Order: sequence, then structure tokens, then C-alpha cells
Amino acid sequence: MLAQTPPMGWNSWNTFGDNIDEALIRDTIDVFVNEGLRDAGYTYVVIDDLWAADKRVNGRLTWDTAKFPNGIKALSDYAHSQGLKFGMYSCAGTHTCGNQLASYGHEEIDAQTFAEWGVDFLKYDYCHVPAGVNGPMLFRRMGQALRATGRPIVYSICEWGTNKPWEWGAQAGGHMWRTTGDIADSWESILDIGFQRQAELAPYAGPGHWNDPDMLVVGMYGKGNVAQGGCTDAEYRCHFALWCLLAAPLMIGCDVRSMNQTTRDILLNHELIAVNQDPLGRQGYRVGQVDYAYEIAETWAKPLLDGSIAVGMFNLGKRQQRLVSAPWESLGLHPERACQVRDLWTGENLGVFTACFSAHVASHDVTMIKITPIA
Repeated sequence: MLAQTPPMGWNSWNTFGDNIDEALIRDTIDVFVNEGLRDAGYTYVVIDDLWAADKRVNGRLTWDTAKFPNGIKALSDYAHSQGLKFGMYSCAGTHTCGNQLASYGHEEIDAQTFAEWGVDFLKYDYCHVPAGVNGPMLFRRMGQALRATGRPIVYSICEWGTNKPWEWGAQAGGHMWRTTGDIADSWESILDIGFQRQAELAPYAGPGHWNDPDMLVVGMYGKGNVAQGGCTDAEYRCHFALWCLLAAPLMIGCDVRSMNQTTRDILLNHELIAVNQDPLGRQGYRVGQVDYAYEIAETWAKPLLDGSIAVGMFNLGKRQQRLVSAPWESLGLHPERACQVRDLWTGENLGVFTACFSAHVASHDVTMIKITPIA
């Protein structure tokens, strides 16, 4: 079964947009190996839009030879030789969002082409769909075509939440589906897409089918294709912690060739990744929200297979520091239950607590803990 935990990897769009080529993808694959991203669980290297030639050849999509002189199959083979998996992009409409040829009316031959290239992941977008055509039907059509190839291909439905894909995406063959429009490298985008739009979607996620609030902007610092001023390191920590609690796919969007140490520390934190990849497959949910004159604090929780609970305590307001609490009763624990509390950023055991755990959290930052009942 594919995608039994949320897919992890990298996608070219956030930073590079149209500026993609063979050398970039090969370099990214090398960095995945050399920087420990592969060993941390980041598996898929995905080429997004603007890779294709202007015309089909014998009815098939083909690549821009100026960008990819050795072809897509050679890149796929290289990814596989390095212990990674390889992803591509197409669209349910007549053209992609970047106005290249797409898969409307060509689903079967395109799926077969991707399979022959050794593709392991397909992001399937929703631009230029003909008027009056049923969108969910188009995604079902490509899902069927992918299954018919016989190749295991993770199917990422990218229709931006337009038709509530969380309600039908799994039946369409999807393993993940976008729940919102595109993310931007800004605190406002993280607040909107992450904290505001995901809270009601937990019932629709689980092993093999995941809500997707879009790619990570961690480490972009206002550079690249979706830049909007950039975030602080604290805001990137909030972003990553929430995506881990949401059991969201973790698709890196920065230029991994130039990561600084803070970006590495966030993306490679094995205890947060373990929360995201926990085999129970529960999506986290909001368990507390306090709003004093728009100075918002939120607490989110994610039950884990071993009986512990991952908890994110977020200060979303501008106040430099505020107290954020996680009462046991909000987590389904008896207030007298003794629990070990562990800081997941530092790996430090903070002690045994009952009833509640509280922490002072800086503005736009998060305290990320694991609460483990003591037998």
C-alpha cells in the first residue's frame, strides 16, 4: 500500500518555477544523499510545471530538450540509483498552469508514459479545465489510468480544495489532495492555510490518504517563486511543527543546495519527523484557542501509536512572550494522570507533570512537546 505515512520529499516549484533543468535536479538528488535528507525520510524528488516540450511526439508528452538534454528517464534512473524516488507534474485541463500541454483527453497515454519513465509520484493540477466539465471526474479518470499502468505511483490531487477533495479524493485513487490554494513564503499565508483552514479536516486523513496544505516554505527567506517577504526562523518552526502535527506531506520547497544550519535543524529534526510519520496516521487537531485582543494562542494535539500525544503550543500573536497551556482534560487525559513531558526540539525530558503543562512561548513561535502517560 502506497503512502501509509505522509509522503516526504522536495518539489521544484516554490523556489525555482520555470528555472529548472537537469543539473538542478541531479544536484538536488546529490544533496538529499549528502545532507542526510534521504536518510531522514525525504524520499521523493519532484519536477513541477514547465518541464515539457511545446508539442507531443507520436501522441506523447515529451521534455524540453534544452532543459533536459538526456531526458526524463535518465533523471528517474539517477534518483533510483541513489535510493530515492522520482516525481513529475501534469494537469487535468488542456494546459498546465504554466500554459504547457496537459493531460485532458490523454490520461491513459500520459499515465503510461510516466510509468515508462519510472515515475513514482504524480502531482496533478487543475488549470484550464474546459467549461462544464466535472472536475472530480477528471481526477478519477487519471487515477484509473495510473492504476492501469501497474506501476505504484503516488497520486497527488492538486485542485486547491475547490470541490472538497477530502470527500472524494481517496475514491478517485488519490493518496493526497490539496486542501487550499498555493502557499506563499509569508506568516500570513501560514496562518491562513495552516491554522485557519485545516482544523476541521482531521476526519478525512489516514494511512494512504492525506490532506495536503501545500509544500513547505521553510528556509526560503523571501527568495524564489513564491516569495512574499519571507518568514523568520521562529515562523518556520511554527510552520514545520504544525505540518508535522497535521500529518501533512512534507515536501521541501527551498533550495536544499544552500540550506543554512537553522534550516537543516528544522527539516532534519527526527523527533518532529517521527510525529509526522507516526504509523497510527492520525491528523492533529486544535484543542485550545485563547484570543485576547487578537493576541492568539493555540494548542494542537496529535495522538500517537504508542499512547503518547504530540502537542504544539503556538503563540500566534505579536506579544513578545505569553504563557500557553495544555490542560490534560483537553487531551483526553485524567487530570491526576502523571505524564512525562519531552521537548521535541531539544530532545530534553522536562519532567513528570499532572493536570497541565504550560510554557512561555515567544511571538510567532512554538513549544513542541510529547506527553507520555506513565504506566
